[in-house]
Amino acid sequence: MKDLRVAVGQFASGEDWEANLKACAGLLDEAVAGNADLLVLPEGAMALFVDDPVRIRQAAQPLDGPFVTGLAERTRGTATTVIVGMHQPAEDGRVINTLVALRDGEIVATYRKLHLYDAFGRRESDNVLASDDSPVVLDCAGWKVGLMTCYDVRFPEMARLLADQGAQVVALPAAWVRGPAKEWHWEVMVTARALENTYYVAASGECGRRNIGASMFVDPLGVCRARLGDTPGLLWGTASAEDLAQARLTLPVLANRRFTVNPSPRSLDA
Repeated sequence: MKDLRVAVGQFASGEDWEANLKACAGLLDEAVAGNADLLVLPEGAMALFVDDPVRIRQAAQPLDGPFVTGLAERTRGTATTVIVGMHQPAEDGRVINTLVALRDGEIVATYRKLHLYDAFGRRESDNVLASDDSPVVLDCAGWKVGLMTCYDVRFPEMARLLADQGAQVVALPAAWVRGPAKEWHWEVMVTARALENTYYVAASGECGRRNIGASMFVDPLGVCRARLGDTPGLLWGTASAEDLAQARLTLPVLANRRFTVNPSPRSLDA
């Protein structure tokens, strides 16, 4: 298995989906020029909803809408897999917070966010429908890449389920809202999820007036190999097959564990 060349992009999304598509396309072009196998872009990159969160319902697009199809077309003829967050309409009038994986003009996987951000005085569930789907792992250049979104990182059982499904890298798009100690929470949990599962984590954080940015690429022993601050940019990392194998030999937590994780979703009404 060859090494995986990973790019992680962050930018400040706005209310205009066309401007956001242009920003994503620019990061994609840079990643393709650098021979990236995988590009991870932020959660909700299609549009930002700061002053009017209900507007998320009007701005949602289907998977065959112009945002996804426009970015998919930009991947055509390239070998780069792009993972990006957007919102699609739900049948109950709310929306679904969805990650879309694109490669060579096609959708190769989707993941609908399981854990909604009903915390720190916010209620994502007022306008977003939680998924009951199983965690998603996709193939990328011979590697198994798991998907999770932002608040999902606070739930170690989900990270372990991805490991159970063979994940060697986890792509973590986020729009991590600023707040007391929130930057510390982000760094600790991204690092912990990598270390406790001995896999790479490529975490993309949206930046701008609301969110912290702070994208990271963390290795299977919890070492941050690259990071960004709070301005737009692209970071690079390499997922090494040799280093992954050595980490799991040195720290065999997946082999030593005594408990499995029950993959059945818990009812939110329980």
